[in-house]
Amino acid sequence: MIKVLIADDQELIRESLGIVLGANPDMEITGMASDGQSVLSMIKKEKPDVILMDIRMPGMDGVECTRIVKEKYPDIYIIILTTFDDDEYVYGALKYGASGYLLKGISMKELDSAIRTVVSGRAMINPEITDKVVKLFNQMAKSNYSIQVDDKMTEDLTKTEWKVIQKIGCGLSNKEISVDLALSEGTVRNYLSSILSKLDLRDRTQLAIWAVQTGTVNKIFD
Repeated sequence: MIKVLIADDQELIRESLGIVLGANPDMEITGMASDGQSVLSMIKKEKPDVILMDIRMPGMDGVECTRIVKEKYPDIYIIILTTFDDDEYVYGALKYGASGYLLKGISMKELDSAIRTVVSGRAMINPEITDKVVKLFNQMAKSNYSIQVDDKMTEDLTKTEWKVIQKIGCGLSNKEISVDLALSEGTVRNYLSSILSKLDLRDRTQLAIWAVQTGTVNKIFD
């Protein structure tokens, strides 16, 4: 059962999402919040697997809430609900580890699929904003939203770990990496955990950004 927490400052949207998503036999709505602070208060009790996070909420917005949630509860998946004019917010969401970036006009069938996709460990980007997010990601790699890693931390990385980093930087899932590198998915997960520990990074998204920034995605590893 996938436990979903809905965060949106509009009651109609919260209630509508709750009714429709709750009708899925594999999903349970564990809570509804109108702002980021409410999300943080609910998490300990509700223990959601996924948070549907509105960007623009009063008090604490979705980006700041994403940052705090991912720092304290890195295993919780966050899907950001966004609009075309939210560029600056998408920068922050990318930086802090959201797993999905969807337009509010998405169909319920697509939203159902997106939730299942992120829970499986893959990222989900609405097709209509893929180009926008890619451009933002590339700009981020050249901007102040940099991920800093001390060079000394990279000295203990093995060749296989470098290959895993490269694949993650290219957006591959654990399953895809396991096929490309002829490893089991469990081994890939172990490598990822080791890499994050060695580089002192919080999550897969930070690692992907760092891989792009450092040009690791374009290197050739024999």
